[in-house]
Amino acid sequence: MHPSLAQKILCALGLAATALSVHAQAFPSKPITIIAPFATGGSADGIARVVAKELGQALGQPVVVDNKPGAGGATGLLLVAKAQPDGYTIGMGATGAIAIGPHLPDAPPLDPGKQLQPLAKLADIPLVLVAGAKSGYGSLQSLLSAAQSDEVPTGNSGQYTAHHLSAELLASTTKTRLPAVPYRGSAPAVTDVIGGQVPVAIVDLTSVAPHLKAGTVVALGVTSASRSKLAPEIPTIAEAGVPGYVAPAWMGMFGPKGLPPAVAEKLAGALQAVLEKPEVQTQIMNLSAEPAYLGPQPFNAFIDAESKRWAKVIAGLPKQQK
Repeated sequence: MHPSLAQKILCALGLAATALSVHAQAFPSKPITIIAPFATGGSADGIARVVAKELGQALGQPVVVDNKPGAGGATGLLLVAKAQPDGYTIGMGATGAIAIGPHLPDAPPLDPGKQLQPLAKLADIPLVLVAGAKSGYGSLQSLLSAAQSDEVPTGNSGQYTAHHLSAELLASTTKTRLPAVPYRGSAPAVTDVIGGQVPVAIVDLTSVAPHLKAGTVVALGVTSASRSKLAPEIPTIAEAGVPGYVAPAWMGMFGPKGLPPAVAEKLAGALQAVLEKPEVQTQIMNLSAEPAYLGPQPFNAFIDAESKRWAKVIAGLPKQQK
């Protein structure tokens, strides 16, 4: 007795489902590439390499890092977005390209919500508001009091960076005048704060740590929701007098949209296991970042809130800055 057409179709569907299941179970069967949209040598690149090594051990396949810097991180993430959604190409993404870039006047052609799939939040990057030791601003309140009536130029690591927009958020929240002075990175901004060319700046904590110890700059507050594990003596800006203020800088891991559920789950589970290892947490902190794991769904919700926060800040910027 010959099988009916319906039976043939059901058999074909069953074989296809089995093949997909076997493929997912076999993942990974070859090396995985992590695209790091940052230059080599920085803390973000370092975190990518720590995660790659441990992820390779967790998954039983080599995981290599491919640096593709450019366009504030968007260049590398566009490569991730265009990759085959099979789990063999994933990438790091940070505040700028994911939550800020899409809202800029000349935004790169990256739509994180439609093109990328969040796998895990990995780490927070502590940012700190600092003042020169001779600026006269020994506390956040003294700075904000002065900025109520007079402009207080505020350095940052570059226009539209998390550093820049953190200051803009502080200014809009407190109704103060903190005009942006962009630099090419945190280090030159710190140099000018010490020299008195600008009175204050928001910079990476790592770039200013030795100067805080030397007493040439004063920390007024970190931008994150909680104190930094790297410098717990520094209050948050919210604690220092601006309730509700929070402006974190962070990075996470993404895949191209459309990853098979089993593959996405395996990658996310392995990333969680990696981030839970004490030795990995220590290595990340040694790179001046803080482990801050979130799973796929909480990370997706976090990104949505971050995107809305920065869209509002960017929309409120003075027109001449656009």
